[in-house]
Parts: sequence; structure tokens; C-alpha cells
Amino acid sequence: MRVAVVAGPDPGHAFPAIALSLALIAAGDEPILFTGSRWVDAARAAGVETEPLKGLAPRPGDDDLDAGARIHGRAAYISTELLPDLRAVSADLVVSDILTAGGGLAAEQLGIPWVELSPHPLYSPSRGLPPIGSGLAPGVGLRGRLRDTLMRAATGRSIKQGLAQRSEARVSVGLPAVDPGPAARLIATLPALEVPRPDWPEHAHLVGPLLWEPTEKILEPSVGSEPLVMVAPSTAHTGAVGMLEAAVDGLEGAGVRLVASVLEGSDGQHPEWVRAGLGRQDVMLRDASVLVCGGGHGMLAKAMLAGVPTVIVPGGGDQWELANRAARGGGAVIVRPADAGSIRDAVLRVLADSSFAEAARAAAKTASDVRDPVAVCREVVAGGVRA
Repeated sequence: MRVAVVAGPDPGHAFPAIALSLALIAAGDEPILFTGSRWVDAARAAGVETEPLKGLAPRPGDDDLDAGARIHGRAAYISTELLPDLRAVSADLVVSDILTAGGGLAAEQLGIPWVELSPHPLYSPSRGLPPIGSGLAPGVGLRGRLRDTLMRAATGRSIKQGLAQRSEARVSVGLPAVDPGPAARLIATLPALEVPRPDWPEHAHLVGPLLWEPTEKILEPSVGSEPLVMVAPSTAHTGAVGMLEAAVDGLEGAGVRLVASVLEGSDGQHPEWVRAGLGRQDVMLRDASVLVCGGGHGMLAKAMLAGVPTVIVPGGGDQWELANRAARGGGAVIVRPADAGSIRDAVLRVLADSSFAEAARAAAKTASDVRDPVAVCREVVAGGVRA
């Protein structure tokens, strides 16, 4: 297949797109990735044919404080910018990141089948769940179900507004107002992070996390036999700030070593027992006893796959939802609000209680119960997608 993969520049969305592209290459297919210019050279160095995705920059008059307008209005513009490039590559299929909906709109305009990539759990509303983002488990009993019903009603207006904005964006590029949706959805998460629902969408497939390391550098921790604490500050613009500094201050004298994954540079000077900088996160996790992170899906999925329990300092976006799902699974502790003392207490609690590591290892085992994303894409092209 010739597959156009479309994703924005946020690491939580660009990295899974790169991972999917590499999986397609390994299977003998021919992907071309359109993404933010920040990752073009890195993706090319990894062996992926990559071009900058046009139309990402805000235009005069764009309201980026309105999430619906940012996603759907920008998507219409991105689709018009992408059309010539997409037409030129003669793609058999388009895979469009859920936040970069312009890829799907462009595919529909050209009559190309397309697949939506969700690099996290399924966040569509459900009649059997409280609103996504609340962090709540599904209500139990009459009172619990009533709570969920009332909460869904309270968010219904926002959902309708988003659907209206999507219809408006579609009409603006000459498409019908009613969105038929993608031919399939790739839900790139661990089953352990999903919540059962009675209305799982047709053609939505759990395919496991799509993970990619942006460097081959290995960051060695300080020498010693003390437990290793890994810290991974959030890369999302809604992530909590000051996590690394608070962790270093809080764990001073706690009898641990600390290694911090920092995407940009070494992030300043630190004590001898601390190492911070750019390095492969999967390698850091091999020796880590606990991870302190913001709860972004990519980092949380890496920890779960490695069987490493987590202390989560969630910021905004979906981090609160993911943090609570991980905590309900038994492999995480949530710290909010966070300071040096609360992070220290949470890390020491996880290190002292083996049940957290046991739950993390149990979550890792669910990774085998997923579908191959490349196989799903091929079924779409062949016209034989199965639910």
C-alpha cells in the first residue's frame, strides 16, 4: 500500500504516527508522513519518507482558545493545503491523527479511504460511561447511573457545538454536512487503559501503543545500588510544570537515584545522584523501580509495557482521565496538587508496596490482546474491514 500518514507536531501525536509509519515499512508497505516541521528530519533519519504538513500555523482571526474551532476550523484549512501533496503521492489510504482531522477531510475530498488514529484510549462519548475527562469510574447502582446521566447531559451542549463546528468545516470545503466518519479507527492503547462500554463503535480496533524513541542516545544513571526513580516531565502544553525540580528537592536524602528524561537539553545542573537529559526512555525504564510522570499516554504506556509502577502528576487535557484509569488498575498513585513533599511520599509509598509493581506487570500482559494496525489498514484498502 501507499499510505499517507497525517499528524500534527505534538510529540504525543507525531511519535505514534512515526511508529505506525515504521510498522508499515517493516510490513513492506510505502508510507509517506506529513507532520510538523519539528520532526521532519528525525523521521527521515529513522527511514520514513516525510514532508512538512502545511497549514498548521494559526491564521489571523483563529480562536485557539476554542478547542472545537481549533480542531475543526483548522482542519478545513489544513485539508485545502494538503490536497495537492496528497494528490501527488497517489495514496491508497490516508491515516489521519484524531487531532489533525484535515487529513481525513482531504482524503474524503479525493475519494481515498481513510483511517483515524487515536494515540490513546477511545474518548468518544458513551451511554455507559461518565464524560471522558472526569476521571470517574462508571457509576454503579441507581445512584451511580443517575450521576453519569446527569453529567452526560451537562456536557451534551459542548458535544453538539463540536458536531456543528465539524459540519461547518466540512461544508466550507465542499463536503456534505453529515460526517460519515473513517473506515476504521486505530485505538493505540493498552487494553488495561480502556474502559468497557456497551456501545463500542463499529470498526474501532485496539492495536496497542504506537511508540517511538526520538533518539538513540543512552543516558546512564549515577552509579549505585539504590532504587532508581525515573522522571519524565510532560511534553504537552497542558502538562504540570516544575515536576523535575520538585522531585529532585523531595527525594534529596531519600536513598534513591534519579534519572530524568528531558526532551530538550539537560535542563540545568543537578546533584551527583541525579542525571537529566535526552535519552531513550525505554532503556531508562529497564532499571527503574518507579516512574514519576505527567500521565501523558505515551509515557504511561511505556511504563506499563515495562511493568513499572507510576507516580502521576497530571496536568490538563486527558492526563487526569488517564491518571485515574491507571490508579484504578492498582499500578499508580496520583499526586495533585504536587510539591516536593507529596512527590517524595508517593514515591516512597510505591517503593515500599510491591502491589503497585505487580499491578503494572499485570497491565503489561494485556498488550497481547490487540490487533495489528497494519492488518487493519490493509483490510480497509481491500474493502473488508471487520469489527
